Amino acid sequence: MSYEFISVEIKDHVTTVTINRPEVMNCISPLVSVEMDQAFNAFDQDPQQWVCIVTGKGNKAFSAGNDLKFQAVNGPARMLEIMEGSKGGFAGITSRFDCYKPFIAAVNGLALGGGFEIALACDIIVASETASFGLPEPRVGLIPGAGGVHRLPRHIPYHLAQYMIMTSKRISAQQAMQYGLVQEVVSPEDLMETAQRIASEILLGAPLSLRAAKEATLRGMEMSLQEAIATRFPGEQAMYGSQDFIEGPKAFVEKRKPNWQGK
Repeated sequence: MSYEFISVEIKDHVTTVTINRPEVMNCISPLVSVEMDQAFNAFDQDPQQWVCIVTGKGNKAFSAGNDLKFQAVNGPARMLEIMEGSKGGFAGITSRFDCYKPFIAAVNGLALGGGFEIALACDIIVASETASFGLPEPRVGLIPGAGGVHRLPRHIPYHLAQYMIMTSKRISAQQAMQYGLVQEVVSPEDLMETAQRIASEILLGAPLSLRAAKEATLRGMEMSLQEAIATRFPGEQAMYGSQDFIEGPKAFVEKRKPNWQGK
């Protein structure tokens, strides 16, 4: 599939989705969201794609968030019309709750508003030294409604999250790492290599095991600890019936690298 606003690269078992609007700080219009939704749908549905890396084109911005110019010109009704039928919400990812494949955000610059919300919707965040994070929506008459007001207080202390939301305070990549939002901070030239290395480390695990673990983590957080531990989620059930469930222990006994099939 060809795209106008994003690029998609598939290599081995890794899909890399790049927001390709550096001239406008990789901001997200509904048209961009639709393309990203299509790309993530294809990733989710492809049994041979096991990890997704999300990044932005250039060195200045991962994404500056919602395309306010598009919104001002077209209005909310037109934006909703364009987004009708899209599964994943803003940027195709912030409302994507049923894909349990791992997502890595490689934040190459500003991650503001919706850009920060894209990163928060991923499972792992790595950042360039030049990256910064913020939710400035109140200053343009909006709220961080694509998950920011809900995800951020779940990842950092409540009062810090509210301080960032209410003052539109930006934090640096180093601060984000101190708060536990970012796993690694690297030089801009090492960012994609780092994201790809982490993807390679993830691929050492069985794909169905990783998906089962992510599903149990996300769904279990909605339950009491006792209920979560007592629940066997569908992904775990699928894992127990898979070829990889046999292959893992067999490879261990035979002292060789497992040959994961994802089935």
